[in-house]
Amino acid sequence: MAHTPFSGTIPDDRLYCPRYDMWVQETAAGEVLLGATSFGIFLAGEIIAFTAKPKGATVEIGRGMGTVECRKTVLAVHAPISFVLLEGNDAAEERPKLVNAEPYAAGWMARARPTAWADEKLGLVDAAAYRRHILTIEPEATFG
Repeated sequence: MAHTPFSGTIPDDRLYCPRYDMWVQETAAGEVLLGATSFGIFLAGEIIAFTAKPKGATVEIGRGMGTVECRKTVLAVHAPISFVLLEGNDAAEERPKLVNAEPYAAGWMARARPTAWADEKLGLVDAAAYRRHILTIEPEATFG
């Protein structure tokens, strides 16, 4: 079967974690939204189930913030920053197709209060740097 290169969007209005293929977007009142990037979903395959940690959970950077089930495996979703979970995305848990179809909008995975934002956001990259990262892995990738 021929390989189909990645083709997707990498919005400019958020930061990215190349290690875990996650995005982080600052919102009002010192909160953040977190989710999987379209490239991360491309690598994992179609997500058929998503489960977030319970509300109020404290999650350290690099630790599991939930799980996704793909066609052949269950994967831990690693936190790109440390945070306290304010809420998981119930709609995405009920309809995981949202994560695949709208990873930067309705398919977000967690709303959280960062616990070490000033330090940890320095480890994230902007959209241009994340696109360059993708091109080192997937040289034929295209961005819409």
